[in-house]
Amino acid sequence: MELDYIIVGCGLAGIAFCEQLRQHGKTFVVFDDTSQIATKVAGGVYNPVVLKRFTEVWRAQEQLDLAKPFYKNLEALLDTRLDHEFHVLRRIASIEEQNQWVVASDGPNLKKHLHPTLIKNDNKNIVAPFGFGKVLNAGKVDTKKLVSHYIAYLNNRGSFVGIPFNYSELESSGQGHHYGPYHAKYVVFAEGFGMKQNPFFNDLPLVGVKGEILTVRAPELRLSHAIKSSVFVIPEGNDIYTVGATYDWDDKTNTVTDKASEQLSKQLKELIICDFEIIDQAAGVRPTVKDRRPLVGIHGSQKNIAILNGLGTRGVMVAPMVAKQLFEMLEYGTPLDDEINIDRFRKL
Repeated sequence: MELDYIIVGCGLAGIAFCEQLRQHGKTFVVFDDTSQIATKVAGGVYNPVVLKRFTEVWRAQEQLDLAKPFYKNLEALLDTRLDHEFHVLRRIASIEEQNQWVVASDGPNLKKHLHPTLIKNDNKNIVAPFGFGKVLNAGKVDTKKLVSHYIAYLNNRGSFVGIPFNYSELESSGQGHHYGPYHAKYVVFAEGFGMKQNPFFNDLPLVGVKGEILTVRAPELRLSHAIKSSVFVIPEGNDIYTVGATYDWDDKTNTVTDKASEQLSKQLKELIICDFEIIDQAAGVRPTVKDRRPLVGIHGSQKNIAILNGLGTRGVMVAPMVAKQLFEMLEYGTPLDDEINIDRFRKL
């Protein structure tokens, strides 16, 4: 079967690239064995501010300008709601932080993202004596629903293969590659942390950070907006909340741990005083990079093999932007930004 592209991986990166292909009339097939689950267990929150330091996220406005219509188009394609807009309330920890918030909200880059007036806490079940700062232009994408619905969409059009990709069976052939019954001009690997097993790109410095989240039921909490303190608390409806996430740099498995559950429970109890019940727990390894920038580019010697990876903890926002850049580089020769190009590591 003649195709334009073979895609390996159906997380945020893979889906974003598939959408570039679909919108430009390219033919493709996607391989995914569901071994990498970081997208499905992610909280899915997007916001344009680094809330620890009150600074703007890297290229935040450009990312938002592409991400918002991207998810709107996916909602129409998949006939389901994915993007839930809401404000993020950052719990203020001290008078000093109150002052820092006011100053930051008046900065040229953050005026459009930070509400200048601090919000008094009026929820008796939340511990926030210094109030909250309100982050605008934020929300949550239901990443678990996105992946399941997109795979179903690909299955319906005969474009999904749910088995592991065997690198040794990929054969170069003139202007493209053979893999089983498929011949494609390009192969794009969007495997997340699975890249560590990929012989074409496993020399790149993908670190990988395990994150665990809890799903809790708290009928008395009654939140309509996400709250960020030492953890995120994200309302899911029907008194259900996602709480997370942990950061473990050593454990590279998708196995949930008691340690993470205890840590998140402790942090949640420092924020709320009402009862809650843990009803689920999930874990996944985020594909992170030491310089906090994505990994995008082509193989050093095989120019028809490309990578789209390293989206880290902000994949919901950054995926459409980097997928667009990779597509335009492969199809039109448009240079990648130096900040995301994997050549930045080859130069070292």
